[in-house]
This record gives sequence, structure tokens and C-alpha cells, in this order.
Amino acid sequence: MSDAMTSLRRDFLVPDLEQVAQESGIEGTIAVQARQTTEETEWLLDLATRHHLLQGVVGWVPLCEPDVARFLERFAAESKFKGVRHVLHDEPDDCFMLRADFNRGISLLRDFGIAYDILIFERHLPQTIEFVDRHPNQIFVLDHIGKPRIKERIFSPWEDNLYELARRENVYCKVSGMATEAHWTSWQPEQLRPYFDVVLAAFGPKRLMFGSDWPVVTLAGEYAGWVRTFRSFIAELSPAEQESISSATAKAAYVVTKRQ
Repeated sequence: MSDAMTSLRRDFLVPDLEQVAQESGIEGTIAVQARQTTEETEWLLDLATRHHLLQGVVGWVPLCEPDVARFLERFAAESKFKGVRHVLHDEPDDCFMLRADFNRGISLLRDFGIAYDILIFERHLPQTIEFVDRHPNQIFVLDHIGKPRIKERIFSPWEDNLYELARRENVYCKVSGMATEAHWTSWQPEQLRPYFDVVLAAFGPKRLMFGSDWPVVTLAGEYAGWVRTFRSFIAELSPAEQESISSATAKAAYVVTKRQ
């Protein structure tokens, strides 16, 4: 983490999440990995067994390792293990997701009924489309709407690539991480709204889901402030559409049927 992220250099634990979630009327969450260790995955799963607020875990497994199935078998036995994520945007190779060993690991996820969260910058979208096309039966969740360059108010080529990715019906999109892609201290909802409108038009309510990106969101404001902003974006939608983006889509994306 950079010096600008010093506020994150402390423990953020379930009681902290329970407080901010309760203040915003959030009743269930998915905990998503931050470190690329199986020890963290085990820790998150242990927390999820003891705290009802944590309805699921998107953890990390060594997807590039030959014995990755051993980890998948172990974690998939846990009812709250819902998905896997690798921090792709931190890899020096922008085409890491096209590596043969990585794709071999991804190809095993469907057998275990496990979704995959895609964490990238917008420059990775073209190769991500190629990556997704290699796995047409795998459920994918695009995190943080693909991290467009909101700070610079740039839409191209993010918008065109996002529409292209959204043509794949096995891809969902998480409405999260937007405030931290803008100016942390001066962003306004109206700056974020056009980007939300793009993803809503591209994916539709049934493939969009709310995400908090907590605690990282605290770099650019309060948890409650982001929740209010999100709810203002969906206020004009029908009750059914609001329900989809607020909770139903996440339930659908992270409940993946195992191959018989």
C-alpha cells in the first residue's frame, strides 16, 4: 500500500463491519480476499462460520499450481465458500489471465460450483474478454465495474469494451470501487452516475450487484456515504430491479450448481 493508504494499515474485523453495515441496513455480505494466501481463505471461512453477517467468502487458491484441485476440494466442502479471486491487476504481466497454467486452474472451478471474481484495471478488458471466452460455462463476476478512469472522466475504450464483455451472459458486474477511482476527497455522485448508467445499460439489473469495497472505500469517504450514493442511483428503478441489484443478483451469481 502507498503512503496515501496509511489509514488502512490496521485491523478491520467483523465488529467493525457489523457496525457500519447495521447503520446502513445491510443484512448480509460476501467477504472477498485481500491477500493471496490460503491462510487468509481459511481465516475468512472460520469467521463466516461464526458470524451470520458473512454469508459467503470469495477466497484465494493457488490457481497456477498443479495441485490446485486439492485446495478446491478442501474449501468447496465449506458451504460458505462461494468464489475465488486472484489480484490480476497487480501482476506485472498484463496478459497473466491468458497463461495456460492459470486457465487450467480456472477450468476446474465449475466442477466445484465456484464463481470467479475478476479484479482488473480497464486496460485489461480486451484480454479479459478473450479469457472469459475460454470458459463459456464458468460464472464470472467483474469487480469494481472494471476500474474505469473516473478521476480523468475518461470513458473510452472502457465503455466499448465493457459492452462487449457484457454480451457474455455468464459474466456479472459488481457496482463497487467507484469512489476510489475518482478524486478521494472531492468526488460527487454526479461524477460517478454516468459510469453507473453505462454498466446498468450493458448488464441490466439481473447481472448487476452492489458491492461496498469496504474497508478500501474508506479512503474516499464513509461506508454509509457510498451506500447512500448507490441507493440514489437505483431509486428510479422498479422495486424488482432495485432488489436485483441490491441482493438477488449476488445470491444468483454466488450460488453455482455443481456439474453432475
